[in-house]
Amino acid sequence: MLATNGRLKIAVQRNGRLTDETVAFLRACGLDFEFRSRSLYSPCRNFPLDILAIRDDDIPEYVQDGVADLGIVGQNIIDEKRSRVSAQLPLGFGRCRLMISVPQRSAIRSVKDLRGKRVGTTYPVILRKFLAEAGVEAEIIRLSGSVELAPTLDVADAICDIISTGTTARMNGLKPLLTVLDSEAQLIANRKSLAATRKRTDIDRLLIRARGVLEARGKRYLMMNAPQHAVARLKRIIPSLKSPTVVPLAESNMVAIHSVVAEDVFWDVMENLKKAGASDIIVVPIETIIR
Repeated sequence: MLATNGRLKIAVQRNGRLTDETVAFLRACGLDFEFRSRSLYSPCRNFPLDILAIRDDDIPEYVQDGVADLGIVGQNIIDEKRSRVSAQLPLGFGRCRLMISVPQRSAIRSVKDLRGKRVGTTYPVILRKFLAEAGVEAEIIRLSGSVELAPTLDVADAICDIISTGTTARMNGLKPLLTVLDSEAQLIANRKSLAATRKRTDIDRLLIRARGVLEARGKRYLMMNAPQHAVARLKRIIPSLKSPTVVPLAESNMVAIHSVVAEDVFWDVMENLKKAGASDIIVVPIETIIR
């Protein structure tokens, strides 16, 4: 049976905002599987892991109750469900904000102006905590969908909803007022699974892969040739992980220099290296960095 086959279980979103990036991330970790959103699970062929495809709202509870050992889900869902799980890694994708928005012509200008107002949301737990910390009492209207329509239908004076780009809010005549929560995808774990020796071993193996993939994001491997006398100058230019690798070449007084460069500074670094004497510069993508 699936529940007792001794393999790790990881719960992921069946179909939604995080699905594609979650599947891509797991494959970047070297996992070989065929993902079927309509199927309950997809077994990995090269790792003792089964991937469970379920609703994102159910993932924290599945992990909390031990149905799944691991899960990938947004921080907003974890907080709303008040799940007793162990956060392992922020994954850097699925970023969004839970924001309070109001109609364009609303007189509400600050959180204090929400006192006594109606706020519609699908995140009543997070919103209630936020308002309590701000010392504001407001009526929270729990909605199950189409939150952005609530002010137009006079169901609420303001809304608290997930915003990725803000386009939907603007189309419905709303403007963002303030951020309640910054969210991104998280890798979470069942606490009992972390305490079980056999499962912990496999979880640690997977975490090594996951951290390696995250470490490599936004980085490129840089190789170049340069005269020996230019090495000291080039080393000052290269923002390496530690110290660049310098290898003598067959040609007298020439060396090869290897290093890692962040993608966001890559072109500036390249221009400066060229000016400092580097030649035959080659840049390749990095899949994983294991520290």
